[in-house]
Amino acid sequence: MAFGKSHRDPYATSVGQLIEKATFAGVQTEDWGQFMHICDIINTAHDGPKDAVKALKKRISKNYNHKEIQLTLSLIDMCMQNCGPSFQSLIVKKEFVKDSLVKLLSPRYTLPIGIQNRILYFIKTWSQGFPGAVDVSEVKEVYLDLLKKGVQFPPIDAAAETARQETAQISPNTPPSVPTAPALSSVVPKSSTIILVPEQIGKLHSELDMVKMNVRVMSAILMENIPGSENREDMELLQKLHKTGREMQERIMDLLVVVENEDVTVELIQVNEDLNNAILGYERFIRNQQRILEQNKNQREDANTSTEPSAPSSDLLDLSPSPLMHRASLGELNTLNAQLSDLSK
Repeated sequence: MAFGKSHRDPYATSVGQLIEKATFAGVQTEDWGQFMHICDIINTAHDGPKDAVKALKKRISKNYNHKEIQLTLSLIDMCMQNCGPSFQSLIVKKEFVKDSLVKLLSPRYTLPIGIQNRILYFIKTWSQGFPGAVDVSEVKEVYLDLLKKGVQFPPIDAAAETARQETAQISPNTPPSVPTAPALSSVVPKSSTIILVPEQIGKLHSELDMVKMNVRVMSAILMENIPGSENREDMELLQKLHKTGREMQERIMDLLVVVENEDVTVELIQVNEDLNNAILGYERFIRNQQRILEQNKNQREDANTSTEPSAPSSDLLDLSPSPLMHRASLGELNTLNAQLSDLSK
């Protein structure tokens, strides 16, 4: 036992001491070898999982040191990937997820966006389950509650970007680009709930199928077009789909707050995630488009002031039109908003 630490101190155990040392702010970067050693102890010691979770909880509870939080999240991530159900089952309990991790999203901790989104990414992926006998009902409840309150979760595909940002938090050389996670203080939940009858469920599924089709069309347009050399008709359709998608997302969020049917809720969550990813892809495309337009503008200005003849535009940019793709009918776009809205009444 470490000097000055009682047996009730989470850092007094063998694994607790290692966790305290590995996540101390004075550490320059993640010691992956030490992290794996901690995983080995968790897997072999009788009380390893319980002692480790207690130490991890102490490290992030009421801790305003961003570096220690970042190191602890990296350790948690490695442990969740390399430790068994005994450890995983404790981490996904509401006591740890809600009482420790979610509290870190409070504005008073002023966490960088990359760290906020990593916490949200954990909650989102853990709620989808693990191989083996791990009960994820409590973390799924936390995830759904945050989603109903309007918290925007980063897409699953952002895992690589999140990992890159982890390193950037320790050695900040590049700015984060994962979407901002809203502060929980701005969230106002609603109280009234409804249970949809079979007729309403059938109607809702029909309208959600339309939303899914719009998402597929948006994704196809984004894949076929290159920023700076877009097909004009594609862009006009994409703008309409983006506007409609935003409206649909608001209606879906309204339904998530009030609908109690579990199967419907699962479907709404999945459609909302797919729609959110499509919207983020569109906004990223537009940012790249604007950047290229600005670069071309600067090139033209430089060419006008130079004595050298300017290069033909075809040499600077591929202006060949994208092949036309099969387009879904837009006849129902104007009515879809109202139809989804009716279901929440």
